[in-house]
Amino acid sequence: MKILTYKTRQVKAQEHSSFYWLINDLSVFIERSLKHIFKNKDQLLGLTVQPIMFMMLFRYVFGGAINTGGTTYVNFLVAGILIQSVAFGALTTSLSVATDLQRGIIERFKSLPTVSWGVLMGHVSADLVRNILQSVIMIGVGMLVGFRPTASVTDWFAIAGLILLFTFAISWVAAIMGLVAKTIEAVQWLGFFIIFPFTFASAAFAPTDSMPYALRLFAENQPVTHIIEAVRALMIGTPVGNHIVLSIIWFTGITIIAIPIASYLFRQYSGR
Repeated sequence: MKILTYKTRQVKAQEHSSFYWLINDLSVFIERSLKHIFKNKDQLLGLTVQPIMFMMLFRYVFGGAINTGGTTYVNFLVAGILIQSVAFGALTTSLSVATDLQRGIIERFKSLPTVSWGVLMGHVSADLVRNILQSVIMIGVGMLVGFRPTASVTDWFAIAGLILLFTFAISWVAAIMGLVAKTIEAVQWLGFFIIFPFTFASAAFAPTDSMPYALRLFAENQPVTHIIEAVRALMIGTPVGNHIVLSIIWFTGITIIAIPIASYLFRQYSGR
């Protein structure tokens, strides 16, 4: 499939429905974004080397210093480092959007008869694929260093669903950051400023009951902790409580709010 010019599209318009053209446009943008990932060596390194380094660092440097009760630290760690990697991986959407803005690619797309939000959807969809691959690598590396999940097949499907929902929500937030920041340099510090507190001030790497009161209050009630605890409970059989429900509420709500904002900002920039 390819994007057609106005003249060619008008000639072919009667041959296909508007839904066909919508799918055509989206497939082109998704394919474009996927090619950027697999042709970019930096992104491939981030997909493979970085997760392995984080896993090894926390597993062997901090593993003996943190008390996780009756759970081994590696079993406690995997869910947290998995969500952290997905969160930072979602910033690829920010960088991709900012790069398109800097290079004037959006201006070129404005001259084509495409859906206005197709570019953003392409980046977000490619980010989903990227984070699925990264998650598989993370879990594989975790098992090599001692991670022993007890999840059933149903649990694994639930874990995959939660991670996809989390990735989709964070990727749309990242799209907003890319549109607001507009430059790669600004995206990098903005992403660090927003993502870093939510991933580290959470239940990712240490139990929240060891934290000072104010920090614990924030950590226990913020959305990233809920998704981590939900995934952890499904992986190793600890009590799940209401974390799954709260995760779904949080990240469905974030998605519902983020998509219109990102679409509005994109239209404001592109004038469509």
